[in-house]
Amino acid sequence: MNVVKEIQRINQREAARGVGESGSWHEQYKDSAYIYVGGLPYELTEGDVICVFSQYGEILDINMVRDKKTGKGKGFAFLQYEDQRSTILAVDNLNGSKASRQRRTLRVDHCANYKQPKNEDGGEPEEKSMNAAPPLIQDDSEPSDQDLEPDDGIDPEDPMAEYLREQKKSSKAKKKSKKYKKHRHGHHEEGEDHRKERRSREHSEDVDRQREHKRRRSD
Repeated sequence: MNVVKEIQRINQREAARGVGESGSWHEQYKDSAYIYVGGLPYELTEGDVICVFSQYGEILDINMVRDKKTGKGKGFAFLQYEDQRSTILAVDNLNGSKASRQRRTLRVDHCANYKQPKNEDGGEPEEKSMNAAPPLIQDDSEPSDQDLEPDDGIDPEDPMAEYLREQKKSSKAKKKSKKYKKHRHGHHEEGEDHRKERRSREHSEDVDRQREHKRRRSD
C-alpha cells in the first residue's frame, strides 16, 4: 500500500511543478514496455485484465501468475504494451484504483527487468511471448477491378472518370493510326520515286538505242 501512495505522491508533485516528460520519474523506464499489476481480484481472468488495461494501448503479452497446483490466480500479473508510452498512462491512471466488488486497491508500476517465465522443461523460452497480440490477417481476396486499373492520373472518385478514360483511349488510338498512316505513306512515296527513276532510266536507254540505230543507218 505504501508503494501505491508513493507513486501517487510523486505524480501529484510532478503535476504541480509542471515537470516535462524528459524530467519525469517515468523516464528511467523508457526502455521497458512492461508493467506490474498487483491487487487483482482472484476471480479475474486474463481477458478481464486485458479489457481494463487495453484502454491505454494495445497489449501484446500478459503473464497472470497462477498457483501451479490449483491454477488459481495469485492476484498479480505482468503486461506488455505495444507502445512504451502506454505504460505511463496505465501507471498514472490505474495505480491506486479499486477493482471489482472486493474493492481491492490496484498497484500498477513500471517493470524494468521483466523476464519471461521458464518453459515446462525449466529452460529459457526460445521465443518471446506475445500471447495477447492481435492475429495477423492475410488478405487472400482477389484483387478488384479498381486495383487492376493502371495509374492513368484520373481520380477514380470523379463522376467523369469512365468518360475521361474512354477519351484518353480514343486519343491514343488516333495517334497510333496517324503514325501508321504516315509510316505507310512514307513507304508509298519511296516506291513511287523508285518507279519514276526506273521509267526515266528505261526512257534514256530507249533514246540511246534510237540514236544508235539512226547513226548506223547514216553510215
